[in-house]
Amino acid sequence: MSNENKKNTILKDTLVLVVITVIAGFLLGLVYEVTAPIIAQARLEEKLAAYKSVFSEAAEFVEDEDLNAQVATATDNILIPNGYKNITIDEARIAVDASGNKLGYIVTVSTKNGYKDVITLSIGLGLEGDLKGLEIIYLNETAGLGQKASEKAFKEQFVNKTVDKFEVTKSGATADNQIDAISGATITSSAVAGAVNSGICFVANLAQAGN
Repeated sequence: MSNENKKNTILKDTLVLVVITVIAGFLLGLVYEVTAPIIAQARLEEKLAAYKSVFSEAAEFVEDEDLNAQVATATDNILIPNGYKNITIDEARIAVDASGNKLGYIVTVSTKNGYKDVITLSIGLGLEGDLKGLEIIYLNETAGLGQKASEKAFKEQFVNKTVDKFEVTKSGATADNQIDAISGATITSSAVAGAVNSGICFVANLAQAGN
């Protein structure tokens, strides 16, 4: 094959690759445009289902600009000053009834204090500070140990209690504010309790501020 023919072949192959790349990019973009809203809606529905599971009395979970501003500054203004490190308030919404009356708050919290990974959970808190429910959103702890934090038996220890702060015990809970540690997973148990406590602290500060 002559040099000229080789050049023509290379040029044709290059053009073909360019065309294929452009078409593939276009198709990927088209697929994204079609699927992105569907994925976003599915995630929203999952989130609202989690909210409903931790505050079953609420009819709606309302976003609020002032509350969002409190969330944005929560780490520096509320959590760290109260001793909650490596924890963030990710989101908060107002739980309201069918008439729009405020019932309390939904708070989503992430903690880096787990044994293996970040733990994210949502809690529902009434206006009197009573914990309506707890749902684990993300958990990647050790199977058979820390992973048990997502089980009903552990989560229900927090529910329907009004305390300033939960503490983890390995000798058997004897008070409302005590939580039995998961056997072999005290770090995970403490991380979950710390995340719940930070949510309680956040809402208590909202109440003090008149929000």
